[in-house]
Amino acid sequence: MDLVRFDADGASVLHSISVGRFPTEIDGPHGLALDPSGERWYVTLAHGNPFGAVVAYSTATNRPEGSASLGMFPASIEVTGAGLLFAANFDLHGDHVPGSVSVVDVGGMIEVARIQTCTMPHGSRLTSDGTRHYSVCMMDEMLVELDAHRLEVSRRLLLAPGHERVWPATGSSHPPMAGPAAALCGPTWAQPSVDGRRVYVACNRNAEVLEVDVETWQIRRRFQTGPGPYNLAVTPDGETLIATYKGGQATGVWDLATGVESARVESSRRLPHGIAVSPDSRFAFISVEGIGGEPGTVDVVDIDAGERVGSVDVGRQAGGIAFWKVEPA
Repeated sequence: MDLVRFDADGASVLHSISVGRFPTEIDGPHGLALDPSGERWYVTLAHGNPFGAVVAYSTATNRPEGSASLGMFPASIEVTGAGLLFAANFDLHGDHVPGSVSVVDVGGMIEVARIQTCTMPHGSRLTSDGTRHYSVCMMDEMLVELDAHRLEVSRRLLLAPGHERVWPATGSSHPPMAGPAAALCGPTWAQPSVDGRRVYVACNRNAEVLEVDVETWQIRRRFQTGPGPYNLAVTPDGETLIATYKGGQATGVWDLATGVESARVESSRRLPHGIAVSPDSRFAFISVEGIGGEPGTVDVVDIDAGERVGSVDVGRQAGGIAFWKVEPA
């Protein structure tokens, strides 16, 4: 893991921290999140023996302070102010069976629930008040809402074009699909709006972002994007949607009031992945995986100007990214 600083001199790597538990295995980090207190950061280890894990580190020392076992291939994570961490168990390998979201009490680093959702869940995000959790399932074409207090599925929504409808909260997660395979959303991310009234979903297969109205539980708007939208973020001021286009080597900047893409910023390398936005809604920090033996990269995008204003190389296959803090000049 790399700690990156961005200031008037550009972007630079301050520290590199070794993570992982099994030197003889591919024990790769994937998801990354900061505790709301700023005292800890958390990383999922996407491969395990046999399961994955989440490890807590001190932001003061960058040393581990505890861990918890999760499901197969845990990916995206986020932490509530009440101290619950939600991790989507992506289960990339093996049979396509219903997956789950793990819930961890970060005080004791104990998994307190593992909630079955649907096949290959990804994009674990919470509303700002911490009451609802959203994720999507790539192989079941679903958006899933969890009640973050009851720790249970509250609603599910089918997203495949021509098949959009409410799906029962419990029961089968394998809806019957008709038509060609191209008529699929292939959802990879779910991002609630700042006020919690909308959820934005990245449809990786058909180059769309869907805006779902939470009250009616229906798709309200569709944004035609660059190829392969993958991760999403909404700026803290609620005005702008940021989308990485994994198939297009670019990041899209969308005005949510008009539904217009105001800028498309080319990435420094192929496969842009994660997004973190500064608290003042001014900068977006984009992790770029790179290909082959290339290093990963963190690109810095000036959101208002719609241009890349900094880049720095980090470890290979850069994925999860999170914003820590703003320091006085």
